[in-house]
Amino acid sequence: MAVLAAKSAISSAVSETPGWLRRLADAAIDPGDSEDLRLRKSLLLLAAGLMNIAAVLWLAIYWVMGLKLPTSLPLGYQVASALLLIYYLKTKNFDHYRVAQLALFLFVPFAIQWSIGSFVTSSGIVLLALLAPIGAMVVYGHRESIPWFFAYAVLMVMSGCFDFFLDNDKPSEVPMRTIAVFFVLNFSILSTIVFLLLRYFVQQKDTFQTELAAQHDLLHSEREKSEKLLSSILPPHIADRLKDRHSTIADGFADVTVMFADIVNFTRLAEELTPTEVVSFLNEVFTRLDHLSARHGLDKIKTIGDAYMVAGGLDDTRHYYVDAIADMALDLQEMVRSDRSFSRHNMAFHIGIATGPAVAGVIGATRFIYDLWGDTVNIASRITSEASGGSIVVDRTTYRRLASRYEFGEPRNVVFKGKGEMWVYQLLGRKADMTV
Repeated sequence: MAVLAAKSAISSAVSETPGWLRRLADAAIDPGDSEDLRLRKSLLLLAAGLMNIAAVLWLAIYWVMGLKLPTSLPLGYQVASALLLIYYLKTKNFDHYRVAQLALFLFVPFAIQWSIGSFVTSSGIVLLALLAPIGAMVVYGHRESIPWFFAYAVLMVMSGCFDFFLDNDKPSEVPMRTIAVFFVLNFSILSTIVFLLLRYFVQQKDTFQTELAAQHDLLHSEREKSEKLLSSILPPHIADRLKDRHSTIADGFADVTVMFADIVNFTRLAEELTPTEVVSFLNEVFTRLDHLSARHGLDKIKTIGDAYMVAGGLDDTRHYYVDAIADMALDLQEMVRSDRSFSRHNMAFHIGIATGPAVAGVIGATRFIYDLWGDTVNIASRITSEASGGSIVVDRTTYRRLASRYEFGEPRNVVFKGKGEMWVYQLLGRKADMTV
């Protein structure tokens, strides 16, 4: 019954400790401490608190059973432990505190045994000294705990030698029944303290792991968002290269096809609509164009006011990029004719296409864009300005690439400033036998 009462008292006392121990831990832990250091500090405080509770119960039960044992050592331990805690709270020197506290765990149980008698008559109280190497393992680390365990083993061997060589066969003042009860009690105290320390350690580790997993999921989600945003700003193959390296991305292409699609009479349309309606209208138009360029495997480069720029040939995986640009232009014309949201504004596009060499690269450090430069880009832009509303005009190089598969109107000779005369061709559609 005494053992059951003792175990019940220990469980009851331990169940009351988390609240004040948590408040104590808050006072003893610095805000700048890492999660690992916070855990080590709280574990040592928990162990010290449990040992003080065990000391009170141990003395109380001895006295209840009528055994008047010296109380100076257990009380001295409690006073020393309290003074160490006060010292630590004032100095915040955790290194000094943990060395001194672990030393109390190690030496006090042996001192109590020697004051009582032998290992047997003290009911193996020296086993509580095992808390020192166990505590060292959780507040230092597995390597640092080895010297503490070695010290524990040496003291245990010394105590055993004292019992063996100095035994004078004097009868013990403590009855064997009481010795047996306190063997169970001391084992129970040690087992309870070790179990609670390990349980608290595992709980905190699980909490850290849960928080880490949540932060990892959040980081993964944010990374997906940033990658999605990056891919919406840049062509996917360029976004992948930008993520893999931080050096400047600059490419020269011997052959690309560039298309500009410019809304006809947009200035007049913008004057008829409110600013919100203008932005909403452009967003709808350019979203449709984004879908078209993605469907044909092309790279959107940018929007310039009411103009949309797209290119093919920037990705090695697409070989028929000239056809893809032409098909996108024809699909855009068909969409404008058949879509009511476009026809109600009487909308049309100037479309210009040119093929040739170009330079491409990522510019900017914050609001960066992937852009194209070169004669081919300039030609496509100028052809667009010469195209009538609703027509698709291409340069000679593009015409030669497409002439066998697409229908064209009669060529026109156009003079461009800085370029001189150039032949341009109006794209009408796919040839009947080439229609998919």
